[in-house]
Amino acid sequence: MRTLSSFLLLLLAGPVTACHRDIPSLNPPPAAAPPLRPLFLPPDDSLLTETVRTSLRHGSAPDAREAEMTTVSSFSAEQDSWVLTQRVTRSRYLQEGQSVESLVDTVLQRAVLRLRLAADGTYVRLVEPEAVLAAIREVAPRGLDVTPLERFFAPDALEARTRMEWEVKYGGIYGRAWVPGQRGYAVGTLPVGGREVTYLLERTFSGTRLTEQGDALVFSLRCLAQPGEASPQAVHDTLRLAGDPPVTPGVECDGEQLLGKGRFLPVRRGFTLRASLDGETWTWATQSTLESVRALEEEQR
Repeated sequence: MRTLSSFLLLLLAGPVTACHRDIPSLNPPPAAAPPLRPLFLPPDDSLLTETVRTSLRHGSAPDAREAEMTTVSSFSAEQDSWVLTQRVTRSRYLQEGQSVESLVDTVLQRAVLRLRLAADGTYVRLVEPEAVLAAIREVAPRGLDVTPLERFFAPDALEARTRMEWEVKYGGIYGRAWVPGQRGYAVGTLPVGGREVTYLLERTFSGTRLTEQGDALVFSLRCLAQPGEASPQAVHDTLRLAGDPPVTPGVECDGEQLLGKGRFLPVRRGFTLRASLDGETWTWATQSTLESVRALEEEQR
């Protein structure tokens, strides 16, 4: 009966609309919502605690390699710029569901990462990037060859990865006007299946949503193929600024990102990338969640 009633309402909608077509509405059309222009205003009086979970799955294998960590971040204003200080308070690595001890976990919890950002949130550089190498030398057992680890955390390599990650997550968002349906772009890379996968990310603004951290900007995420002549100029400009890297064929991704509306809060971000490489499918997924925003005074007690 419910289906029939709905069908009758649809049939009646046409004649009723037609009968009233020439009668002017007494209600004015709704005005378009003004564009939102988010500013980079991090909470310099608070500590942000996030959990990050990442997994890598190969083909139809039932088990994935997983990593989990908890980070605590704070911001301080310094001469028309910001310094983000982030430390890892918990880290673990799992393989086939079993926790695996790793020197990387110890290094991550020992080293403190500090990023300098411009007043508008633009990435500038790492502060003391060699601190991670110092942490490796402090915790590595005597006689253990840590050359691969030192190469991975070398200052230049760490700088490049940190810059790319910041740009993928936050680049081009602040200081510009956003209306629903508007898009922004970024270029990212991931080591997958023994190869460096390059992807072109499209970020689409869909509006705001009330969350446990207040109103948040909502962006949907997806990957694009190598652009052609008909692609928007903004896509070509983004690739050019990244050095015109070729986008890896066979890459798809999707996700959603929520950022604080009134101040910088990384409320939540979920992102899944699937890459078809040499006939094999790799799936890389990450989920970050802002667990708490605590006053600095609470940490000092």
